[in-house]
Amino acid sequence: MPWDMIFTFIVLSAAVILFVTDKLRLDLVALMVMLALGLSGVLTPTEMLSGFGSTVVILIAGLFIVGESLAQTGISYAVGDKIVDIAGEQEWKLIVLLMLAVASLASVMSVTGAGAIFIPIAIRLANRSELSPSRLLLPLAYGALIGGMLTLIGTPPNLVANAELLKAGMDPFNFFIFTPIGLIMLAMAIIHMLIYGRFMLPAKDKQANSDVTGKGRRTVQGLLKTYDIEDKIVRFIVNEQSRLVGETVVSARLRRDAGLTLFAMERANGGNGQSQVLVVDTETEFAPGDVLYGVVEEPWTQIAAKMWGLEMTSVAENEHHLSARELGMADLVIPQESNLVGRAISGAGFRTRYGLSVVGAMRKGKPLHDSFGNTELEFGDQLLVVGEWDCIQKLRSYREDFLLLSFPEEIQSYLPRRKFAPLALVILAAMLALIIFRIVPSVTAVVLAATALVCTGCVSAKRAYESINWPSLVLIAGMIPMATALGKTGGLALLVDNMVAMIGQNAPYVMLVALFLLTSVFSQFTSNTATAVLIAPVAFQVANIMGVRPEPMLMSVAIAASTAFCTPVASPINTLVMGPGNYRFMDYVKIGVPLQILSIIVATLIIPVFLPF
Repeated sequence: MPWDMIFTFIVLSAAVILFVTDKLRLDLVALMVMLALGLSGVLTPTEMLSGFGSTVVILIAGLFIVGESLAQTGISYAVGDKIVDIAGEQEWKLIVLLMLAVASLASVMSVTGAGAIFIPIAIRLANRSELSPSRLLLPLAYGALIGGMLTLIGTPPNLVANAELLKAGMDPFNFFIFTPIGLIMLAMAIIHMLIYGRFMLPAKDKQANSDVTGKGRRTVQGLLKTYDIEDKIVRFIVNEQSRLVGETVVSARLRRDAGLTLFAMERANGGNGQSQVLVVDTETEFAPGDVLYGVVEEPWTQIAAKMWGLEMTSVAENEHHLSARELGMADLVIPQESNLVGRAISGAGFRTRYGLSVVGAMRKGKPLHDSFGNTELEFGDQLLVVGEWDCIQKLRSYREDFLLLSFPEEIQSYLPRRKFAPLALVILAAMLALIIFRIVPSVTAVVLAATALVCTGCVSAKRAYESINWPSLVLIAGMIPMATALGKTGGLALLVDNMVAMIGQNAPYVMLVALFLLTSVFSQFTSNTATAVLIAPVAFQVANIMGVRPEPMLMSVAIAASTAFCTPVASPINTLVMGPGNYRFMDYVKIGVPLQILSIIVATLIIPVFLPF
């Protein structure tokens, strides 16, 4: 075995280990793979950097912008509101409608983006129907994953498989070639969830049922109870002799010296006897008579309050001015690539950057206590923030940092570019028409649509750049050279020969199952996109050696890459629903493993029907 082939396999093995152990960021691992192959001389500089010029990378970047325009113009949220309007309170009906709706949206935008949009909608539906959110959120995640199987642009693995055909000079996949297969897989998943899955779903957090009013809107008291800080909210009146008079929030150092995080105050409004609620920011200066609201790390006594010149009073909402009508609250979750991951809550700049105060935190469904402000944020953490309605309304503009889980009904009226929705729909329809009828290559159609959406104001240029998931693009671009290296060194041929030798040259069905199983197993622990980049070339070459058409083998890889059902780390959407749904690892195993087995059986039976060998 030549040294360059040995070295390529060593780099590949190291990358897989790093992917599985999650010790380093996936995009960083991909860059290290690219550099290792280039510096060793296995690849030329041009070959090493070829991934960044790949049409797949450009196409996926354009689709991120298209998906962002659907959110900015309110189109995607309108789909969710329609579900709220027509859904009854029967659990089975909610599961079916949610899975159908999120799958439809995921077919034309990112799986994670579609799922993130529907998480707060699912929580609203659960609250209104007096169900635990855990009854709906895992079906939602599975619906989003299968939605990626419905169209050519549904998920990156589909495009990676399609790229293998283009690279060989063959006709690419039709836009809707995935649709019948994806619809059957979706129907299978819905039936699985109704007959088996929903009886295995946990029924936790039923206290949330009593914390809502109206159509699923949580009250202030309900949110405080969910985060287990109801007894830590305090109300003080500032005396004339208080040491806080004339001080600002920063200079008083209440959080550091007294363990008190202030988030609001009542202040007399002139001489009319009325008071107004103000959000406390870094420059707020205290005055006698101010009524302060905050969260304490340890219970305060009247003696401790007097040391600061404060008088403790009751915080019952029905006795005082503080309520959800004046002060907004929101429930947030930290996404995988958030700039806040690894930063302490107290040092994340919530007040200065967002105009918000963090008053509660949860990790994996469990409230964090004991100076949670010093806790470093992790992917999937939930935060309870308080601020003025204007700031709460702007939360959607910071989707790269956090995603909204629950929010008051009033925020539904805030969509920054609602008036551009009809125009965005026209551009989206034109893009799909160009792709479906093959008027121009798919990448050209998507770039045209993304450009048109920015030029017409459907999404701002700033948001367009921010919406692109750059780590995902770097991951793909960095792993494409690995496929090149495997082909150049003969490693790909070796893998193919071994697979054919083990399975036999006249057993395409068995090979189809083997490729599906290999892809799906890797996708439970590593990026499904990286898995597809590595296995798709193997599938293509295997088909050539066996003398069958490559399309069914490539379809098997693409579909299998989206069956990330069995672990909470298999896909970002699985991780995002873990905290709000209060799921445990075994919940994914109990429900996901049978669904995975069904997927292998159904896919093996139907793929050759639509794509004969």
